[in-house]
Amino acid sequence: MTLRVVFRRPAQHEFREAALWYEARRPGLGAAFRARVNSAILAAAEAPLRFPRVLRDIRCVRVRRFPYSVFFITEPELLVVLAVFHARRDPARWGRRT
Repeated sequence: MTLRVVFRRPAQHEFREAALWYEARRPGLGAAFRARVNSAILAAAEAPLRFPRVLRDIRCVRVRRFPYSVFFITEPELLVVLAVFHARRDPARWGRRT
């Protein structure tokens, strides 16, 4: 069973801002970024336990082709996206969102 996906507000903002940044660099790159992030989230929603825990109940799925990871938790029938996070940022920033 695939979990329903919801974004916390900061994660949605990060996702949108990163897509806009990539699109400004090269037309079409923002759409490619969105597609890769959505693919990673779908994989997590289909099999969340497949991805490693990084802190308490928070799990992480890496985004292919882009230096981003999606951090999430699961609740009954729900996958909650906490962060769409660039690999070079300080991980303590998303850790405070739990």
